[in-house]
Amino acid sequence: MSTPESQNLPVLVAVDGSDDSRAALEWALADTTRRGTTLRVVHVRQYAPMLQPAVLTAGPEEPADDPVIAEVRKDLEGRSGLPPVEFVCLEGVPAGVLPELGGEAQLMVLGSRGRGGFASLLLGSNGVAVARDAACPVVVVRAQEDAAERVVVGLQPDDPDETTLAFALDHAARAGAPVRVVTAYPWPVVAWTAYGDFALIAQEQETIEKETLELTRRAVAPLLDSHPKVEVEILVVPGDAAGQLVDHSEGAALVVVGRHRRRFTRPAPMLGSVTHAVLLHAKSPVAVVPPAPQE
Repeated sequence: MSTPESQNLPVLVAVDGSDDSRAALEWALADTTRRGTTLRVVHVRQYAPMLQPAVLTAGPEEPADDPVIAEVRKDLEGRSGLPPVEFVCLEGVPAGVLPELGGEAQLMVLGSRGRGGFASLLLGSNGVAVARDAACPVVVVRAQEDAAERVVVGLQPDDPDETTLAFALDHAARAGAPVRVVTAYPWPVVAWTAYGDFALIAQEQETIEKETLELTRRAVAPLLDSHPKVEVEILVVPGDAAGQLVDHSEGAALVVVGRHRRRFTRPAPMLGSVTHAVLLHAKSPVAVVPPAPQE
């Protein structure tokens, strides 16, 4: 959920000249316009590790000699209705530099694969690192053709993430889009037997579905009053959560998933298996939302 302080921060988009980064730029331009803020276009020039500077360049600069930035400037030249745009050129490893910039952005956008990625990869290492480590929400965009306006958000009913739900509803409100909340429950339910095999638990599917639906409605209800114009559909489905979200990404404008909360036994940042799978296989842009800071 955005705060008054974060609303003053820019949207940051990482570019490298690839097709996916061009798609990310277009996505970021549209979203920045809706947010009414500044778009900061960043290119991280990568060199060999032994040549990496120890300190990052601070603050926006005017990179006059950067060919990637020059190409973006040329593409934007003469276009009307654009938000304020500033350009930054940094040197370093993108997977290390970009997450550090998350603290000074309300949103970070980047392409799914960079210029140097293998064609068979659906998600590059930079996308994984930024989505896992950045302090702000991260949207990963892959070049695609037409997309519907629907926003899809995944919900874990027994541990709902209000921050992720709020992000999805906020985006939908700005874009004038409906929201589909997808909650998956395990079916069939199995348990270990004394012989080391799996056995079905005698529990009616209809009962599990009703209980899951009720938990989902309780999680969504507090946010509906603050988003009265957003059309919300709740979909409770059996099966694997990641698979269901990937299926519902077909034709979606955005899929929103949460990032694992840090715990005592897992202090390092983690994407989580569902979020990682959605990033790898979704057919639409994916927003990864970090959990709210713990007191």
